[in-house]
Amino acid sequence: MARPVIHILNGPNLNLLGSREPGIYGHQTLDDIARDCTALGGDLGLETVLQQSNHEGALVDMIQAARGLAAGIIINPAAYTHTSVAILDALSAFEGPVIEVHLSNIHKRENFRRHSYVSARADAVIAGCGAQGYLLALHHMADLIAPSST
Repeated sequence: MARPVIHILNGPNLNLLGSREPGIYGHQTLDDIARDCTALGGDLGLETVLQQSNHEGALVDMIQAARGLAAGIIINPAAYTHTSVAILDALSAFEGPVIEVHLSNIHKRENFRRHSYVSARADAVIAGCGAQGYLLALHHMADLIAPSST
């Protein structure tokens, strides 16, 4: 039986994790996060596909490509959190659960970071837990997509 596929999508500048403002975003790289998500996903019976782009349209394309293929999407839209109606619209066309993840607590940062367009579609939001937020999201996603027992 095929394992459910979870797409883990990452927005602009997350390719610089580990070297970009480690006091805010931590020391783990995106490759470290991908490795940890793959390992935990396997333990949870999930297949993970991690992608990153600095381009809004590419992220929209990734979300659209997940339709019909992915059981759920975990997304860290990074700076597009606060600006992208296009990403919100693409997520709204996705049928499965969506979990929004932020490494930092966006509510303790600059005022403009406190609003998220993506949250209007997200089934859950995890912020301020660093790279562990991705793992928390995978645990929650496994619960969201698990067949309900009768």
